[in-house]
Amino acid sequence: MQFDRKTLRARRLLLLLLVALVAGVVAVFFFVKWNVHDRFRVTTDNAFVVGNIIPVQADATGVISEVLTEESEHVNKGDVLVRLDEQRARAALDQAEAQLAQSVRSVGALFATQRQACQKIVSRIALREKVRHDIARYREALPSGSISRQTLQNAEDQLASLDADLHEGRAELQAVESRIKGVSRTNHPDIEAAKARYLDSFIEFARQSIKAPVSGYVAKRKAQVGLRVRPGDQLMTIVPLDYLWIEANLFENSMERVRPGQPVNISVDLYGNSATYHGVVEGVIPGSGSVFALLAPDNATGNFIHIVQRVPVRIGLRTDEIEKQPLRPGLSTVISIDVSKTDQPVNASTAKPTSKDYTTNIFDKEPAEAKLRIEKIIKENIVGSADAPAGSCPTSD
Repeated sequence: MQFDRKTLRARRLLLLLLVALVAGVVAVFFFVKWNVHDRFRVTTDNAFVVGNIIPVQADATGVISEVLTEESEHVNKGDVLVRLDEQRARAALDQAEAQLAQSVRSVGALFATQRQACQKIVSRIALREKVRHDIARYREALPSGSISRQTLQNAEDQLASLDADLHEGRAELQAVESRIKGVSRTNHPDIEAAKARYLDSFIEFARQSIKAPVSGYVAKRKAQVGLRVRPGDQLMTIVPLDYLWIEANLFENSMERVRPGQPVNISVDLYGNSATYHGVVEGVIPGSGSVFALLAPDNATGNFIHIVQRVPVRIGLRTDEIEKQPLRPGLSTVISIDVSKTDQPVNASTAKPTSKDYTTNIFDKEPAEAKLRIEKIIKENIVGSADAPAGSCPTSD
């Protein structure tokens, strides 16, 4: 079929008009999209899921005798994860208990010695007063010849000896009172030192069972039966998956309008476009990533090349969305921040630590239990009233 030149030219013109129309529509679409939406969005794919990585470390010395958990297993706060061979710790605890009991009995003996010294002083004062009275009578009877001067002299010598014995007794009493003055049978410094040693031994014994500080999933287990560990050795890691956030690393020249409180749309590579998470900017990290690197750059040395830096931004996630579609730390994401509202200061922050995720009470029971045991040991070994102070003794004639 033959077409004349005029018809071909008309068709060509029509095609060009259609192409121009489509191009114009596309251009208008992207212009409107940029003007209405994109210019108020900051987007990056340099963003990752971040969470609390809780290390589980040994706090006692010993050999691992039992491992009670495995990687990817969920554990609850307070669950025993690893047990150490506790024989040496038990022996040290028994020794500390014996030392505490011995200290209680020794302090009780000091109080008994103080009472004994008091009675000696009272006895010597009474004997001295008797000799004084005898001397007075001898001096009255001496002129009449009823007694001899030798008898009077012997009594006076005995009085001098009793005075010396009394001074010696008071010195002994002072030595004893210097060790018990101002304290009772339960708060003596020797007992307090023994209490501290017992508490330390009890904690060492209790820490032979290594517990989970928080609830979460076990990862990077290094604990093996037979491995000897020391305080500070990391045995495994616990990762709670109910409290996560996004760390987005934005170019510094795109952060002019980024503020805390701005809404964020998040897509995760794990789920693709099938899931969209909704977050909020919680704060801007006070420094670019390079200044926190292990080897920080020194731009004052050598040749300098200008490189646009990235600044980390913390983005909070909704708990209900995390529960519905779980995430893991380290997953790649694409985030888009709506920067249309810039009423918040750039240095403001809405990130707050929660008591559930940033506290643990698994160690609180150990001192309380140790205190109960200490009170029981003292009660079983104390002599006399626990809070009775030292008795008073005569200090003058």
